[in-house]
Amino acid sequence: MVGNTATLPSGRASDGYRWMQLAIGVVCMVMIANYQYGWTFFVPDIQKTFGWDRAAIQWAFTLFVLFETWLVPIEGWFVDKYGPKVVVLLGGVLCAVGWVINAQATTLGGYYLGMIVAGIGAGGVYGTCVGNALKWFPDKRGLAAGITAAGFGAGSALTVAPIQAMIANSGFQSTFFWFGIGQGVVIVLLSILLAAPRKGQVPEAVANANIIQTRRNYQPGEVARQPIFWLMYFMFVIVGAGGLMVTANLKPIATDWKIDNVPVTLVGLTMTAITFSATLDRILNGLTRPFFGWISDMIGRENTMFVAFGLEGIGIYLLYLYGHDPVAFVLLSGFVFFAWGEIYSLFPSTCTDTFGSKYAATNAGLLYTAKGTAALLVPVANYLQQSSGSWDGVFLWAAGANILASVLAIGVLKPWRKRVVANALDLPEMGPAGTSRMRAVPAE
Repeated sequence: MVGNTATLPSGRASDGYRWMQLAIGVVCMVMIANYQYGWTFFVPDIQKTFGWDRAAIQWAFTLFVLFETWLVPIEGWFVDKYGPKVVVLLGGVLCAVGWVINAQATTLGGYYLGMIVAGIGAGGVYGTCVGNALKWFPDKRGLAAGITAAGFGAGSALTVAPIQAMIANSGFQSTFFWFGIGQGVVIVLLSILLAAPRKGQVPEAVANANIIQTRRNYQPGEVARQPIFWLMYFMFVIVGAGGLMVTANLKPIATDWKIDNVPVTLVGLTMTAITFSATLDRILNGLTRPFFGWISDMIGRENTMFVAFGLEGIGIYLLYLYGHDPVAFVLLSGFVFFAWGEIYSLFPSTCTDTFGSKYAATNAGLLYTAKGTAALLVPVANYLQQSSGSWDGVFLWAAGANILASVLAIGVLKPWRKRVVANALDLPEMGPAGTSRMRAVPAE
């Protein structure tokens, strides 16, 4: 495990040191947030400049999410084996290179390549920081994953207005270039300070009747053979798809509904509907992750999923009904993002609760690929909208999918996971070469 923890103190790490590691991860997540959440502001100008079909342009977003997610298990393996520094450093470099490519692109293929490179980099940063948080905080797993994921969800809130202003004043190519370089440099510098915990440096896993946690560490190959993993994967896909559809198409939806530039005044602030919505959405999308993660540490993961996914389904349906009003659009899109962003704290913590923390970065990365699978539905949503001439079918499908996931969480996942964790005590733990190694079963 060379390079993993060379700078760490011996014995139990202080809470201050643990929180410092978490804070570094959060700032890194803030730096990659615009690669996903800022994309929607570039789409209209790219379309206006080159005249390409919107659905064709949005394939760049889908490719970003695919490469951000589907390579995370590989990146997670490097993190679990060699530590977080090198993966985050390389991720920062690739993030910068990706948007520099976008700044020079004049073809769809150029944008596809730029977003693929940025996606690989962002995935390395994202998977590393979430995995590191899960390892440093076994006693507050939901909260730690939520705070880290909040950096990604809310990280672009402060740059919504600056990005739009720079696009308007300097052009979208210049905006791609300077934001890409600036964000990449910060990630590279912070990567030097990251470290993973050694055995004995973190507290034991939390003891809570509502939190079902395994005492066995599953290797990634074992996890992929567990049917319950694929249930979580399916749930992640159907919940994630609705949120990604809104993320990629927030400005196009507002434009189609002819409310994007309508002034909206709330709590003494006046902005256009799209600027207000995008800013509020990112703040709430960040706050929801530690909030629901903290709630899940107390009442259980599946109970929290039931509530959050149900609220998401209701929110999407209400946005479909009332979103043509500018004020309602701002408020309801914010509600949708608040009820959606928690998947990025609930699913990683549930995965680690079920399969152990030793390979947390890799195993949570395997589950995180569901986000990439969900992204494949974003162009489908665009084609559905174009063929029907409205967003109605997309909104109704997304609302129904969230209600289904809500029911699955409480009715299927909760009892099934309880049985899986209980049975894991009687199974041999696999050694490094795949050989079984019997463990003593702890007394209850």
